[in-house]
Amino acid sequence: MENYFKHPNALVESTHIGKDTRVWAFAHILPGAVIGENCNINDHTFIENDVVIGNNVTVKSGVYIWDGIRIEDNVFLGPNATFTNDLRPRSKQYPEKFAETYIRNGASIGANATIIAGIEIGEFAMIGAGAVVTRDVPDQTLWYGNPAKFKGYVCKCGEKLSQDKMCLRCNKKYELINEKIGELS
Repeated sequence: MENYFKHPNALVESTHIGKDTRVWAFAHILPGAVIGENCNINDHTFIENDVVIGNNVTVKSGVYIWDGIRIEDNVFLGPNATFTNDLRPRSKQYPEKFAETYIRNGASIGANATIIAGIEIGEFAMIGAGAVVTRDVPDQTLWYGNPAKFKGYVCKCGEKLSQDKMCLRCNKKYELINEKIGELS
């Protein structure tokens, strides 16, 4: 018996879907995909075989997740976010192994952003709508534009930090140590 919700118009071929996950209409999940608990897979999504998705992940409509994509817990993928998995694509020519792309815990990717194959988006990083991400993105940083560029630091709650590394929403204070952001205790 399935312990997740599957809309009658969804095609779920995988048996590795976590408890309390919701899969909505016209989503297609291939047999090898692994999806964690309490995820929300929206309409018109496609998830290929060699994909791992953690717990509490939101995949908005129109997102296609290709072989080699690894998504950790608490990630948000905005509508029509685009992933690639082959840096030299040709019709009917496949690499021995597709590039692996990692989206780390708590990261958010805005609508229509494009993530180039083989990079890592750090924990709690924020990618703006329409960004084209061509290189690794450090933890808790904000990137947008084409190509995406560093635009500041973000709190774990999602708010952009002020110049003095303070979150005006939750009042947490941060500091930079060796170019990495860390919360002050």
